[in-house]
Amino acid sequence: MDFAKLEGLLAWAAVTVQFTKMHGAGNDFVLIDNRSGQLHLRPEQVSRLCDRHRGIGADGVLMVRPDPSGQADWAWDFFNSDGSRAEMCGNGARCFARFVQRLTGAGPQISILTGAGVVRTWCNGDRVTVTLTPPKDLRLDQTVRLASGPVRVHCVDTGVPHAVLFVPEAEAALVPTVGAELRWHPHFAPRGTNVDFVQVLGPNAIRVRTYERGVEAETLACGTGVTASALVAARLHGLEPPVQVRVQSGDVLEVNFRWVNDTFTDVTLTGPAEFVFEGKIEI
Repeated sequence: MDFAKLEGLLAWAAVTVQFTKMHGAGNDFVLIDNRSGQLHLRPEQVSRLCDRHRGIGADGVLMVRPDPSGQADWAWDFFNSDGSRAEMCGNGARCFARFVQRLTGAGPQISILTGAGVVRTWCNGDRVTVTLTPPKDLRLDQTVRLASGPVRVHCVDTGVPHAVLFVPEAEAALVPTVGAELRWHPHFAPRGTNVDFVQVLGPNAIRVRTYERGVEAETLACGTGVTASALVAARLHGLEPPVQVRVQSGDVLEVNFRWVNDTFTDVTLTGPAEFVFEGKIEI
């Protein structure tokens, strides 16, 4: 028997997966119980699950698994819709917390081991607060040259890298074109970056649109992008916490933080996490 050939056939055998669809402020996810550790998704399977025409449709996939290190209550495997892995997602963390709560009967507080470190969550109905990992690599007032000319960007890593641009009118921002150009720009190599277009609305309010790395398009909301935008706006425009952030879906997320000794601490993100539907799919 050709065991190599048999192994290849088994690797491509169809598998039926039970899933739950959720969204956080329009940023949507497929959530899967993988506590057994038996499911191993290939990038093309993730892409199929996230395909809005041939699959379930989502910005990413979150799989629940035990944390073997003992650092947190649970760990996740998080995939972008293109099949790549991502370290952190603020909206995904809120959905993950409610999913685990329903799945296991956990109390309102759980901790999650992510690719960026351990985050803690508090559920209050469909509103969830996430304590994010400490922001790093804050770099303000950088000039990046695009095909259309130089632009002023501000960078911070809120679990994943973000480039923040302030615009006079968010609705008129060239998110698909400028976002894509900055996402792949050599200035941000080799990791690339997410790109946030920010309009200041008031002393503690902003409007944000985000081009997401790994989705390679604008999403209706980006939790780490909302957080990055609020922190940069606080430094450059004097916004005071909590900052209210209106995203593309129309929802409002809240970012809270402290600025101590030239460092952001106690950064939290609060917003909705809602169940959409459940089902089974063959992949």
